[in-house]
Amino acid sequence: MENPRVHAEPFHVAVSRAQQSSSQDSGPAQDPSTKARPARALAHGSLRTTFMDLVGRPPYESEYERWLGLGRDKLLDALLGSEEFWGHWWSEQLYYFLLVDNFQPIARATREIPDKLAGGRMDYRTALHRIALTSSFDQRNPGSDTFVTVVMEQFCGLVVQKNRRDLESGKRAYDGGKGNFLGTIVNNQAEVIEVCVNHSKASKHFLAREYQRLVHASGDKKALANQARRLHRDPWKYLATARDWLLSEEYNQRLERLEPKSNSLFLNGLFVDLLDRLPAEEELDPMRTALDALADPRPLRSVVVRLLLDSGRAKIPEKDTITDPTRWIGDKFQRLLGREATGEELRVFVGIFHQPDCRPVTILYALLSHPEYQSY
Repeated sequence: MENPRVHAEPFHVAVSRAQQSSSQDSGPAQDPSTKARPARALAHGSLRTTFMDLVGRPPYESEYERWLGLGRDKLLDALLGSEEFWGHWWSEQLYYFLLVDNFQPIARATREIPDKLAGGRMDYRTALHRIALTSSFDQRNPGSDTFVTVVMEQFCGLVVQKNRRDLESGKRAYDGGKGNFLGTIVNNQAEVIEVCVNHSKASKHFLAREYQRLVHASGDKKALANQARRLHRDPWKYLATARDWLLSEEYNQRLERLEPKSNSLFLNGLFVDLLDRLPAEEELDPMRTALDALADPRPLRSVVVRLLLDSGRAKIPEKDTITDPTRWIGDKFQRLLGREATGEELRVFVGIFHQPDCRPVTILYALLSHPEYQSY
């Protein structure tokens, strides 16, 4: 069966393309642990993917050294509920509600929410409630019809065409009247929000989209419904529920396939892979906005790769300092693509590496601009 993590385009084609577009011109590394491997031991691919799913970036160099070969459960203990986990979760929620760029909430109390989540001083439901109460959310969804429609659809997953009575009741309340909205009498905009956020359908919808976000699958409806009922009674069970997902057979299957990277994930990953740091907000936002504006961002992603490689900020060794090209190239496959290079790929890459006009940056550009790097 074909390995889903190996893209169909031969890499020698990508290397040749990289050489043409250049503005100038012993085996793969082993896991450090030699002990008996624990259950769900982290290899390069599973470690990289789990980090990207949970905190929105691949591991830093020191984190590869720390976690390779250890059990996935230990990594989840460290990441789930951390400040970085909740920071990524928060940014994903803002993106889901389209509260980015000019609509991003900037009030201090709002920006402190990830810290409160990490400190156990706020649960996820309260955090979502705060989003809907921001002036940014109100400005993003102006007018009674738009506002109530968005609240019903994005919080509860309701199709307003099938719930016209509730829509009209919510609109009346938004405008200062009274209505029976989702089974509760409401008198104003704030009460419309409160009813939606605390509705059982909101728990169900939230859990379904979080499962999709973390496991990249729709999930078993019956199992999710049972979990949603428990979560509705106790919103603090979210992290335990997510942990169960990430140790499940369904997540094991997710690790065997590639999923497309969002533009934010691509940019975060590129900076970490080349600079061992995340982009600053002023670096990330303009590039993400430009990529988001395109139906197909892949050509512009390749331009960003070239710009960062040529910026002088990436730590790229001189060719004559690479004493073992096979090992160096094998390491780059593991770190950048999360998998071992095939024998044929190593043969082709090492052969091209030894050509006089090939530089290390050419190899890196071939990997980073290849379609396989667009996924994880």
